[in-house]
Amino acid sequence: MLNVSIVGASGYVGGELLRLLLDHPEVEVKQATSESYAGQPAHFLHPNLRGRTSLCLVSLQELEPCDVLFAALPHGQVAPRIEEFAAVAERIVDLSADFRLHDPADYPRWYGWEHPAPQWLPRFVYGLPELHREALREARYASGVGCNATVINLALWPLYRAGVIGKTVVEVKVGSSEGGAKLTRASHHSERSHVVRSYAPTTHRHLAEMLQELTDDGRRPDIHMSVTSVELVRGALATAHCFLTEDGWRLGEKDVWQLYRQAYGDEPFVRIVKYRRGFYRYPEPKILAGSNYCDIGFEREEGSDRLVVISALDNLMKGAAGTAVQAMNVMCGFPETTGLEFPGLHPI
Repeated sequence: MLNVSIVGASGYVGGELLRLLLDHPEVEVKQATSESYAGQPAHFLHPNLRGRTSLCLVSLQELEPCDVLFAALPHGQVAPRIEEFAAVAERIVDLSADFRLHDPADYPRWYGWEHPAPQWLPRFVYGLPELHREALREARYASGVGCNATVINLALWPLYRAGVIGKTVVEVKVGSSEGGAKLTRASHHSERSHVVRSYAPTTHRHLAEMLQELTDDGRRPDIHMSVTSVELVRGALATAHCFLTEDGWRLGEKDVWQLYRQAYGDEPFVRIVKYRRGFYRYPEPKILAGSNYCDIGFEREEGSDRLVVISALDNLMKGAAGTAVQAMNVMCGFPETTGLEFPGLHPI
């Protein structure tokens, strides 16, 4: 059994990590920290865990050595303490954005601050197993992934790898939990309920991860992204309008199927969803709540250069905590699906 600890366990992602790790057969949760709620039982903040754990939250000053440390702190709070965290844990999975980007020059542009530990960036593997499984097997440090970046990267990576799409325009609809547990006026019920609000028509910071991860053989993607808040708690739904290259024009629906099967046929958490009948012909975030799946569907527009790709996931799971546990499984040599096989609920 490995001892694991969670830094920043009071937020939504920290709560999901705790839920997953308590049921993981290969690990034992040693500590979970919260500066604001130190001394409180974990179920005080995460009531779904009542009766599942007697763990009390502790402060960072009480953090003890462990085998794997999950850092679920806000962006910008892990990098300044990375030496401290590395001294207490053999392996680290950081769910913030602090080590997602390879180039330190990207941090002032996308996050508004200079990276305080640029020498650590090459040590971190971008923690999306579907793209970096072999590197994660040898890694001691893995970054988390952006939820919007993940729902788009998984949807588009097979197409960019095949060199069949040029410009891509993506609209992502997201739920309120993407904003985190911290209260703001925008999260107030009277402001958030029934909303369909465009909050990032351009330059969403997760675009940096897409530009990084979808660059293939030096070909930088021509991708444009907008994000809209909708009446969901969990979930992200991406609709990508992909305009095919001259080589891509020849692709029919069966050819697109083949590209996705080649990329994801053996992947445990990526499903191709495209049916001719029924309500669930294309991916929907609602049916993925609590699961670690990313569902991907598509439709080729007849007589046009447009391919529409639709993808969905639970932003707190495959977009954050679930992928982090999946990355740990790969790093530690556990079966990749361990602790992550919950299929979601229907109806919900």
